[in-house]
Amino acid sequence: MKILITGQNGFIGKALFDLLKQQGHQVRGTVRNENKIEEGLDIIAVGDISSTTDWSTALKDIETVIHLANRAHVLNDQVSDPLTIFREVNVAGTIHLAKQALESRVKRFIFISSIKVNGEKTDEHSFSVEDRPNPQDPYAISKLEAEDALREISTQSTMEIVIIRPPLVYGQGVKGNFKRLSRLVELGIPLPFASIKNKRSLISIENLVQLLSKAIIDPTVANQTLFVSDKEDFSTPQLIKKIAASIGKPARLFHFPPTLLKIMGKLTGQGNAIERLTGNLQIDGISHLGSDPKSTKSSKHNGKKTKI
Repeated sequence: MKILITGQNGFIGKALFDLLKQQGHQVRGTVRNENKIEEGLDIIAVGDISSTTDWSTALKDIETVIHLANRAHVLNDQVSDPLTIFREVNVAGTIHLAKQALESRVKRFIFISSIKVNGEKTDEHSFSVEDRPNPQDPYAISKLEAEDALREISTQSTMEIVIIRPPLVYGQGVKGNFKRLSRLVELGIPLPFASIKNKRSLISIENLVQLLSKAIIDPTVANQTLFVSDKEDFSTPQLIKKIAASIGKPARLFHFPPTLLKIMGKLTGQGNAIERLTGNLQIDGISHLGSDPKSTKSSKHNGKKTKI
């Protein structure tokens, strides 16, 4: 199959590109800048993603698009109007690509959204396909608006839309908050999380790209929204211990009252980061696209919601 991956040079894009090539697919990737093009690979520079990006060359002869490129969530974003910027890239840019894909007769468009569309945390109940979206920040709002626009496009065309909402993706080469936490563990810094008894759903990069490779060809996921995660959820102390074990370091944890930890986070401007380390975020999933990840799906055609 001829597949286009936008954001090929990103954390997920690189892993997915390599896997699909190993599986025998004809894979093309896009990057923003020409200096990111790797010699010997079918990579095209498209510039910044917006409502005017020219995707025509990249889309030539493509059957399936996997849209990874986006403006990522930025902790403590300092721009004056982040929602406008997120909308230009994540909403207008996605709509523009989807319309050009439709013109190029692409058969399936797979959009990587985020579980943040559902909210920032769970309490008694895990996020499920039955829940109403509840985005809390400009990034999540832009992802939901892009989802809604793609669903509208799907009702007016034969191009299949698949939306995937992963939680935090981890693995070798990851950046962001997970990388910062891993660095603290590597440095042997004692961390005040021994008393945290939360649960968070995650997905490994290996499981996510395997699931994406199946979503390309699985007829049952056409025009569905998929919730995906690993089988097992982890507390923050469990996660730190797994990170420590993977790099051959001891997990240095000490007890500290979670309530005081949250107060200190707010006083130091790190409230959002502390909330992610102390709060719950679980995804309801009962079966699998493959052997390891769990996933649920909801149908957008007839209003019914089913699980796989």
